[in-house]
Amino acid sequence: MKRHFRFKHIFPAIMLMLAFGMTSCTGDLDVENINPNNENELDVNALFNKCYANLAMAGNGGANGDTDIDGLDGGTTGFVRQMFNANELTTDEAICAWGDNGIAQFNFNQYDASHPMLRGYFYRLINGISYCNKYVEVAGDHDKRMTAEIRFLRAFQYYLLADAFGNIPFALTDKKADKTQYTRKQVYDFLEKELLAIEPDLADAAPKTSAQAGYGRVDKAAAWLLLSRLYLNAEVFTGTAQWQKAADYAEKVMNSSYLLSTNGRNGWSAYQMLFMGDNGESAASAEAIFPILQDGLKTTSWGTSLFLIASTFSTDMNNPSSPTQTNGVSGQAWGGNRARPDLIRKFFPGGDVPEVNSYEMPLKAHDDRAIFWGKDRSLDNGAQLKDVGTFKNGYSVAKFVNFKSDGSAASSTTFADADFFMLRKAEAYLNYAEATARLNGGSTTQAGTDAVNALRKRANAQQKAGYSLQDLCDEWSREFYFEGLRRPTLVRFGFFGGNNGYKWQWKGGTFEGRDFEAYKNVFAIPTDELSSSGGRIVQNNGYK
Repeated sequence: MKRHFRFKHIFPAIMLMLAFGMTSCTGDLDVENINPNNENELDVNALFNKCYANLAMAGNGGANGDTDIDGLDGGTTGFVRQMFNANELTTDEAICAWGDNGIAQFNFNQYDASHPMLRGYFYRLINGISYCNKYVEVAGDHDKRMTAEIRFLRAFQYYLLADAFGNIPFALTDKKADKTQYTRKQVYDFLEKELLAIEPDLADAAPKTSAQAGYGRVDKAAAWLLLSRLYLNAEVFTGTAQWQKAADYAEKVMNSSYLLSTNGRNGWSAYQMLFMGDNGESAASAEAIFPILQDGLKTTSWGTSLFLIASTFSTDMNNPSSPTQTNGVSGQAWGGNRARPDLIRKFFPGGDVPEVNSYEMPLKAHDDRAIFWGKDRSLDNGAQLKDVGTFKNGYSVAKFVNFKSDGSAASSTTFADADFFMLRKAEAYLNYAEATARLNGGSTTQAGTDAVNALRKRANAQQKAGYSLQDLCDEWSREFYFEGLRRPTLVRFGFFGGNNGYKWQWKGGTFEGRDFEAYKNVFAIPTDELSSSGGRIVQNNGYK
């Protein structure tokens, strides 16, 4: 199947014209001049912005325009939505009431090479890498800092691609003949070299608000944090651990001018403010190392922040101070994704889970991060297979909203203003704690304990004298649930595929949970890619 990438106009937020079009077959771009005067002009800024926009929007036309990925609708192909489906629905955190487009297969860990959503995720990343390759090819000498940013975006998407799909198609040009298959080890080696090479050319690490120039663009802290994540997962990628390097780069982020957001406002907790409609304007923005920008009027998308807001709410989840309000967007409460009981129990290890609304739940949990709606819900996701399709079988997640902490109105009644914080400083604290604990025989050092306690203090949760690796795996979930990190975390801890005995409800397709095959620690390369590669790309082991 062909993927057509249409560049006839750039999206409204950029308000620039791209003076050439591109047509592609599975990521190999051919440039075609569509300037009406037949002038070969390149708008570098437009192509630069398109490289970022691939992560924020489905296509040039906004939410209701053409998508860059054929075969699925624009809302479905959004990057954040695809990352969520792959990395959350397959784990102990999330389950979805919907059954179309392979969602049930995600719920039960039964995906294969024909899975439509995995195909969408694969080509969204391939798509973004292609844009970055094209920028480096045609505009790499234009501006050193801009090129470093684009090389970071390419590295970031290659990291996600290898994390999800293992041995992947790889090329640094858009020539089909240059594409080969890289092992995870080869991708790892490339990423380490690339990130170290571009780091000096990136802007100095400095938090910004949306009112400041450069908000949404990556700087040195993004390179440090991605390096820390890469080194934290080095054993998964290469078989050789790099815990000290993971700790060292996490510490660089911790010591940077980025801040943990610790001040709430108008009854909203500091943690909740990270996921609200004004997170780019409030104190929460100081934690955002790489925010994916959203604007309810200019960068509209069904598959980014709005997806996280709308898919997790139903209309009975009302704001007590404004009973007619649900989640800050009008009529967008889709009733799909909700929590598995295993996530809720991480906040209530004693089993005494209350049936209260999301504004009371943090007080009951003694943890501001427990933003769950339990009123008129069952804790279990349904004892029978047919019951999984009922949204109220499971506690709802109210973490993502479009309300503004200053009480002002959102820019749109339909689309979200809330940015999605793809990389935030809190990750460095857990990277550091985990890496140093693994060097310390499985228990946190004092510095690692302090790092975890900084996050728990922000959440008004009990601080502890030390943490085991199991504690840290749970803490990753408490801090980052529904943010797209859970599957890689479980793989790193040895709790995903294989005979590990780590169960969650409906894992592997049974109510009580069961182990599934270790080869499913990576997803299958889509059939489309295999058939179009001329034999250059082969399937991951275990998949037919």
